Amino acid sequence: MTRSNKRENGTELSVRRSRFGVLRFSAVEMLIALVLLFVATPFIESLPGGDLIEAALMSLFFLSAVLAVGGRRGMLVLTILLSLPAVVGKWLHHLQPHAHSPVLFLVSAIVFLAFIVIQVLRFVLTAKRVNAEVLCASISAYLTMGLIWAMAYRLVATFSATAFAFSSPEAANRPMEGFTAFYFSFVTLSTVGYGDITPVSSVARMLAVLESMTGTLYVAVLIARLVALYSTPEPTNQFEPPQS
Repeated sequence: MTRSNKRENGTELSVRRSRFGVLRFSAVEMLIALVLLFVATPFIESLPGGDLIEAALMSLFFLSAVLAVGGRRGMLVLTILLSLPAVVGKWLHHLQPHAHSPVLFLVSAIVFLAFIVIQVLRFVLTAKRVNAEVLCASISAYLTMGLIWAMAYRLVATFSATAFAFSSPEAANRPMEGFTAFYFSFVTLSTVGYGDITPVSSVARMLAVLESMTGTLYVAVLIARLVALYSTPEPTNQFEPPQS
């Protein structure tokens, strides 16, 4: 990846030491933190300190997203400002769940992650060729969209306890919290739809429809974009002497 590609539209997804002294992460580290969050969530929910581990993993992902997207100084400051309410809200709700509503965390996290997805997609769509950074950024954007909708479902369930219907009694005990929200979001995003969780309210149904449409269109557009990049011939920098 050339230097001009790394700084496309103010988004820098590379591992290097900038002139401001901030260590930049790449899309690879961002993807690793995101996958770690998803994989660990169902196993740590039942642990005594599971909420603490989940909050730490969520904060780690937010940090990796900030460092991956914050290329220039202005972009880095903006990304940090957007992430602070989400991180603070997450830890306040964890430390004092009865005193602080999860609404602050959910709303601020949705705004922050939507900003991250936009910046990552700008990087992918303006890339000159396909490489590991582009592939990891594409996967990260897809998984982050699923995380956004999971938080949106949790937000809807916070205001309306009957927004979703559960066919499984076990799932009904913890409606739209933790891994249940992740599970329903990614089942909807991938248009699998097992039917064990059903959106009932109009807002929940609208979100489910939008997510399934987004998941289908994203995969189609992404594949078309990556194929176009892969098919584009590499530019040559060799000097060709003038013809006599």
